[in-house]
Amino acid sequence: MSSIPEDLHYTKEHEWIGGVDDGLTLTVGITAYAAEALGDVVYVQVPEVGASVATGDAVGEVESTKSVSDIFAPVTGEVVEVNQAVVDDPSLVNSDSYGDGWLFRVRLEGSADDLLSPEEYTALTSGES
Repeated sequence: MSSIPEDLHYTKEHEWIGGVDDGLTLTVGITAYAAEALGDVVYVQVPEVGASVATGDAVGEVESTKSVSDIFAPVTGEVVEVNQAVVDDPSLVNSDSYGDGWLFRVRLEGSADDLLSPEEYTALTSGES
């Protein structure tokens, strides 16, 4: 399994969130763990810029040669940017899930309290509770 970056936060649905400690605009992607489980990603649908999203809502999807999985909003806010590069080349989710494979950015409304720390996400993905 890939290493889990220490500077990000995570959800139980395998999204990662960057920028939680830096400000109000957060970057969202899916984890390398999820990308590996999906296999070769062939299609990515992300929310539109300006869309309002709420924590836990399905806001897009990732399709691989094996299955289709929903992307869930990890926080409540407004989508302020989408990664057109990953829409054009979905394989970026597999090759660089924590870098060029990011999905969208959200202007946070409220808090981001229900996110997992890197240690908690490591425990989740290694089968510990």
